[in-house]
Amino acid sequence: MKYADRADAGRRLADKLAHLKDRQPIILALPRGGVAVGFEIARALDAPLDVVLVRKIGVPWQPELALGAVTDGAHPEVFVDRDLAASLDIPEDYIRKETAGQLAEIERRRKSYCEGRPAPEIGGHTAIVVDDGIATGATMRVALLAVRRRNPARLVLAVPVAPPDTLASLGEEADETVCPETPTGLGAIGFYYRDSHQMSDDEVTDLLARARSLRSSL
Repeated sequence: MKYADRADAGRRLADKLAHLKDRQPIILALPRGGVAVGFEIARALDAPLDVVLVRKIGVPWQPELALGAVTDGAHPEVFVDRDLAASLDIPEDYIRKETAGQLAEIERRRKSYCEGRPAPEIGGHTAIVVDDGIATGATMRVALLAVRRRNPARLVLAVPVAPPDTLASLGEEADETVCPETPTGLGAIGFYYRDSHQMSDDEVTDLLARARSLRSSL
């Protein structure tokens, strides 16, 4: 399967999440690409849309290779693949500095995307954590851990595409996983989209505003 774009993926994913419409869902999307997917799910389920701000900790000489990830909050969640760090002989000082730098970027994005609005209360709700795809799973794992600490009634992982072994591992952190496409040889996430352009902060802010507008008009 190849999705036309993230909106197409979101609509297809929403069909598979329809059974949760009456479970007080809140859609929590990973910026940037996950917000376009999450917007369509939120619209289909008449649910609020918010973001989970997570940043990858990359390998120094190969930033796209995830060494770990960090998310914000009163007690930031940090995940580091210690086996990978040891095998690549990555110093602890680098991990500390990179974690601090990514937390600073998270704070910048929160101010940009959320405009000072507090994160929604998800206790008693079904939290659906969404991205546009999963490769290594490091970023999504931290997101799930962070959301679980906010005590949702049910935690659901929903993505359009992910490798089966990574999805199975992440399933240990969620109560339910929904993923239409699980290729064994994943390659790049962008391969599964005809349009997988790099979204801007303005696009994310606009989608979040549109989602709030749709909710206020109900």
